[in-house]
Amino acid sequence: MKTKEFFGKFCSKFLIGNLIAMVLVIFALLVGVNYGLDWYTHHGESIKVPNIEGMDIDKARAMLEENGLIIVVTDSGYNKRLPSDCVLTQNPSAGLTVKSGHTIYVTINSSNSPTLSIPDVVDNCSYREAEAKLVSLGFKVLPPQYVTGEKDWVYGISCNGRKVSVGERVSIEQPLTLLIGSGQYGMDEEIGIVEPESQMEGSNSEVDDFEEVKE
Repeated sequence: MKTKEFFGKFCSKFLIGNLIAMVLVIFALLVGVNYGLDWYTHHGESIKVPNIEGMDIDKARAMLEENGLIIVVTDSGYNKRLPSDCVLTQNPSAGLTVKSGHTIYVTINSSNSPTLSIPDVVDNCSYREAEAKLVSLGFKVLPPQYVTGEKDWVYGISCNGRKVSVGERVSIEQPLTLLIGSGQYGMDEEIGIVEPESQMEGSNSEVDDFEEVKE
């Protein structure tokens, strides 16, 4: 085969057409991927997150959806100064710039105050320890009520005049009163009565030794 014939096959119209078609396909793929990524990632779009804290959840959802954002409730809290079902916190915060379709996570206000279990502090620790443990859990503790017993020792817990037991669930809005010992005891506990056994035995012996004198 002559050299001219060999190179002539590579320069045929069929081969050149295929090469041009391949280049066009690659170019189309590159352009499609580029524009597709821009569309998928909303390249160039920016939305400022509105402030929805304190707003009713339904109004907040309508506002976010109008701006092309999604709202998801992740948790609930309690604030008695705010109405129920209003937004307490949001993430991302207001003013930040996000893309269309971004999700805003919110915490809403519960209609009922949360309840907590009474910890095991009765007849188990001092007043200081019990008060610190209850306050750390979120309870409100009123001034203590003193009862007969060891000084500053916890003998019970009352809520609205009713004694509560360990493990009972009580609203954090209900203040608690600790019943602690005053350091004073009753008369029967403070003074022990001891029978004078030695004197009684001595008196009995004297009676036994006494002999009646007959005239």
